[in-house]
Amino acid sequence: MIRADVVVIGGGAAGFFAAINISEKNPDLKVIILERGKDVLTKVKVSGGGRCNVTHAEFDPSELVKNYPRGGKELLGPFHQFMTGDTIEWFEKRGIELKIEEDGRMFPISDSSQTIIDCFLSEIQHYGIELLKQQAVREVIKQKSSWLVKTDKSEFIADNLVITTGSNPKMWKLLEGLGHTIVPPVPSLFTFNIKDQRINNIPGVVAKDVEVTVFGTDLSSEGPILITHWGMSAPAILKLSAFGAIELAKLDYTFDIKVNFVMRTFHECMAQLKIYKQDHAKKKVFKSAQFELPKRLWQQLVRAAGLKEDLRWADMNKKNLEDLSFQLTEAVFNVDGKSTFKEEFVTAGGIDLKEVNFKTFASRLHENLYFAGEILNIDAVTGGFNFQNAWTGAYIAAKTISL
Repeated sequence: MIRADVVVIGGGAAGFFAAINISEKNPDLKVIILERGKDVLTKVKVSGGGRCNVTHAEFDPSELVKNYPRGGKELLGPFHQFMTGDTIEWFEKRGIELKIEEDGRMFPISDSSQTIIDCFLSEIQHYGIELLKQQAVREVIKQKSSWLVKTDKSEFIADNLVITTGSNPKMWKLLEGLGHTIVPPVPSLFTFNIKDQRINNIPGVVAKDVEVTVFGTDLSSEGPILITHWGMSAPAILKLSAFGAIELAKLDYTFDIKVNFVMRTFHECMAQLKIYKQDHAKKKVFKSAQFELPKRLWQQLVRAAGLKEDLRWADMNKKNLEDLSFQLTEAVFNVDGKSTFKEEFVTAGGIDLKEVNFKTFASRLHENLYFAGEILNIDAVTGGFNFQNAWTGAYIAAKTISL
């Protein structure tokens, strides 16, 4: 039987952050991290394409919470305690400077996730935090004033228990046994599988400012889209997948979307095309891309409108203009399935937020039981927001425990 003041279950970002902050605030506490696998911080390693998207440069809590389809309301208070600026300061204190990219994402200036991993590993060594790998938890038992944790190798007694295992069905099952309610998980961050002649041969093309809506729902989003080998991705699609996670799962990921490539109404587009008809009379429609659309995408939409490649602007009749305007503003695509966004697998679902005290990130059902990260029914759009949730929850839980 191994005794500790705090046992942290989960060797990921939130687990390490909680353990380090507990030990920094109260070095006298014995802290143990239990990890079921051979490796730790695997999600940190692949985040941001291997660069680790640490957080996002949004410094207003009321704006920051808008990036969380589930958990935004609950995180507003916690973000006033610890958010982006605090995250930047925390890493700077440890010699890691973060940089802001054009889209607001923040990365270490090394552009390597290993920088963050090395920082965490160094910190747990510095504070004498014990890291035990290949410790799959089998039972969590509440005793009078402590917690008994049984793994397939050892047994641990702890005064405080912090669970940061992310979207782990086995841990959710154990928590259900303790009376917690688990919201069933569904994928939250994914790309759309689309087979359509208009986009089949133009992977890599980006349309910078489009509107995407899902037929039969209230779901819509704006932003860039990326044409991929399997369909569509980038922020406009990923926002839909996050905010529509539950609805799209009910549709079994088969539905139609409407894409407005020019952010104008059909009639506004028609009016603009008539101006182009006058201004570019002698030019061929096929070869003169408009609305700042990528040339390859414009040409595919011109073809889809049934226009011949040698048609000149001056020869465009009313039907030609209407057909092209339709493709530009109301193009319909059938989505048939989804794909994981890069290596980042995020789910909606987890511990019901009503059962968590967000002033402390403690369980409302059991004393000295804390949660942080994606084990909770909290998820975000891509861009560093999921990590910020992990840092905030872990920090506040650590602060409470170390008092």
